[in-house]
Amino acid sequence: MTDKRIEAYSARAMLEDDADYVIPMYQRNYAWDEGEITQLIQDVKDYMPKPGEERRNYYIGSLVVFKREGTPRTIYETIDGQQRLTTLSLLASCLRRQDPARFAWFKRLNICFASRPKSASTFAAIFDGRFKRDPLELLDKDEVNTAILNGYRLMQKILPQLVGDEWHAFADYLFECVHIMRVEVPPDTDLNHYFEIMNSRGEQLEKHEVLKARMLAVLQDIHDPQERAQSQDCFQQIWDACADMEKYVQAAFKPELRGPLFGERDWGGFAHRDFGQLCQLLCRQEASTGTEMSLDAILAGTPPSERPKEKEEAPERFNAVINFPNFLLHVLSMTEPVSLDDKGLIAHFEKYVLKPENAIDKVKAFAFNLLKCKYLLDQYVIKREMSKDRWSLSRYKWRERAGSRHGQGDYEHTFAPEDINRQLLMLLSAFHVSTPTMMYKHWLNAALHYLFHADRVEAGAYLQHMESVAKAFVFDRFLAVGEGADYGDIIYEKKGKCQAQRGPELDGALEKILRFGAIRHNLVFNYLDFLLWRQHRTTDARVDGYYFTFRSSVEHFYPQQPKDGAAILDDQWLHSFGNLCLISHSKNSALSNFSPVAKKDYYANSIDSVKQHLMLQHAADWGKDRIQTHCQQMKQVLLNSL
Repeated sequence: MTDKRIEAYSARAMLEDDADYVIPMYQRNYAWDEGEITQLIQDVKDYMPKPGEERRNYYIGSLVVFKREGTPRTIYETIDGQQRLTTLSLLASCLRRQDPARFAWFKRLNICFASRPKSASTFAAIFDGRFKRDPLELLDKDEVNTAILNGYRLMQKILPQLVGDEWHAFADYLFECVHIMRVEVPPDTDLNHYFEIMNSRGEQLEKHEVLKARMLAVLQDIHDPQERAQSQDCFQQIWDACADMEKYVQAAFKPELRGPLFGERDWGGFAHRDFGQLCQLLCRQEASTGTEMSLDAILAGTPPSERPKEKEEAPERFNAVINFPNFLLHVLSMTEPVSLDDKGLIAHFEKYVLKPENAIDKVKAFAFNLLKCKYLLDQYVIKREMSKDRWSLSRYKWRERAGSRHGQGDYEHTFAPEDINRQLLMLLSAFHVSTPTMMYKHWLNAALHYLFHADRVEAGAYLQHMESVAKAFVFDRFLAVGEGADYGDIIYEKKGKCQAQRGPELDGALEKILRFGAIRHNLVFNYLDFLLWRQHRTTDARVDGYYFTFRSSVEHFYPQQPKDGAAILDDQWLHSFGNLCLISHSKNSALSNFSPVAKKDYYANSIDSVKQHLMLQHAADWGKDRIQTHCQQMKQVLLNSL
């Protein structure tokens, strides 16, 4: 492949290219959701130069294309990278509405969709800006690609939250300095063979695997051969056990190691002091269960490999709320001031672990903290239980099993007071669904920081702490006038304690910020739903059965564009907090123009939000007065939590 077939394009150069980029039918539909879109926008913002810094280019990956021959204009078939290209085109369309003159260069869409009329018509409606509030005004429901529309609506919400008044600078940097590598495959490429290779190739070495190798290399510098071998073996066992985020860490160790590590006939504790203690325990246990044959075994003539093995229980599958690379940063942040951005993963470890003069001690200490934090994460933070598709706050425990020398693993509620366990589960899931990205999970950082430094974890104190963190995030950051408090200041300096106080200043802030387009984070809605759930669950069975799901679309209960010629509500009441609730994008697309009564019929057997559930009870006479009353009631619920 020649150099001419690999070229770096700025986002602007790519989007104003005279060529057409066709998304063929064999490519999957647009699939980026809030997590991916938020991360891209946040990444771009993070790379923007600070005052006094020079601009640097930011590369967001590659666009692999195949040039079609025999066409009157240049047409590239997009083989890989269509999600990035679609997202850049949507971002340009979204920002173009802010200042059309500034984006005069963006004259046409050069992204095309082969045999996908819904995608083409939806993108055309977004690009042209012919609608006032919603592309569904122009298109029949059957003509809309909901995934593309969802992406556009997410950008309309996320950009003001992350970029705010700096959108001019953000747009300039995005289109001039964000680059994508266009890779053109040769014209004689067998595309079927190319896809076969792409689907079967091994993944490149990931950052956390590089870190593992480099930390093992640090331990190689230990002078004593026995200590060196034992330290590397201990590190390897800890790392491999913690890297499997779908397993409880106890289950990632051999059954004979679980008792010594986490408590005999318990498996639910962690009382070790340091890496040296773990090293002695793991290496001694490994030696005692090695492959050397006893005299009895030799006389019996049965090699160890042929002796019957104890059958291990099939582990249940769980999904953790974070992936391993980002979890490593959380572990490091327990002792060092690092940002929760995995782009800087290796740089942070180089500074604080790999390059200091006492790097050996640093690696050992990190390995110990890694095991401790994985135990705390599994024991005291929610997981997604795949078999039930629900959130779980459970601990791993020993249970006796007939014919087993070691017992087997079982699960039970983390805290014996079931009511507190449920409240914690609800609060932690409210945090999690409000921050769907793997990066910047500051709520998780607050939880782990509390658990890591606590002498003893007690259910009531843990719940009280996380409620305080929720209040601090909501009132000191998201509903504060101006920038709001820094996450690090809330978590580390203020120890999660909310600083907001009731009074005229807070009332004035709520009056301005609790409106459509001004609310900075979905946690405001989800924390309110948590408070409402706790308030109404004993008197309303549907509220008692409520659980949090990933909902990120702010719905106007009285619609912005009502069907059947109903009156359009004045913006003062339309965009009031009393008329807003959080639902899924798919439901918002389906119900956006429905009347409150029609929405009540739709939700006859379900509940998307506790706030919405309370609004539905007054659907028949929903209007200015009801909106005003509901708004004041909801503000009072929030304020009462202080």
